[in-house]
Amino acid sequence: MIKATDIVKSFGSLEVLKGVSLDVKSRAVTTIVGPSGAGKSTLLQIIGTLSAPDSGKVYYDGDDVFAMKDRRLSRFRNESIGFVFQFHRLLPEFTLEENVALPALIAGVGRRDAFERARALITHLGLASRAGHRPSELSGGECQRAAVARALVNKPAVVFADEPSGSLDSKNRGELHRLFFDLRDELGATFVIVTHDENLAADSDYIVSLVDGRINKVTENRKSTNSI
Repeated sequence: MIKATDIVKSFGSLEVLKGVSLDVKSRAVTTIVGPSGAGKSTLLQIIGTLSAPDSGKVYYDGDDVFAMKDRRLSRFRNESIGFVFQFHRLLPEFTLEENVALPALIAGVGRRDAFERARALITHLGLASRAGHRPSELSGGECQRAAVARALVNKPAVVFADEPSGSLDSKNRGELHRLFFDLRDELGATFVIVTHDENLAADSDYIVSLVDGRINKVTENRKSTNSI
């Protein structure tokens, strides 16, 4: 579904990615692991179209995304890609339901349909009783589940997550990890996740090990469909 070829990225004199090539499979959970400073988040931002590489290509179903004009790329990102970050980034002045519906409204979905999508996802993720609450009234785990719902509201081809459970306690971390695999199985969702969590990595479908700006190895976990 996604193919990155020979990705190079530097910040000043520091070369962070040194010719990385990677294929991302659909309907799978792929984790990117490695030591701090290996380039994991930089790679995620590039294949997620948030940052352009210095050289190299990123293709979605054969389309070179960085050859798109800015407006088209922005629309593609909104409609085809979801993001979950370490901190939920929910807008504090909006309710949970409004936060989840917002990307659909930005995409031009009618208000009624956008909120129907949001309510369906909120219910599916076990948050129906919290729909009218603002982020300050929710637990950390609830906020991250809401962030996952927000990432899914436009039915994206892929969801990228950067240390999504890094700020959670062990109970909420485990629940969030199970959610990723449940959504893979129930909705056919595709996730690419940067993580330091060894348990999440061990259960994922594909494990990409990044060391010093290069892919050290890619491991396929054939038992992952029975995990969690």
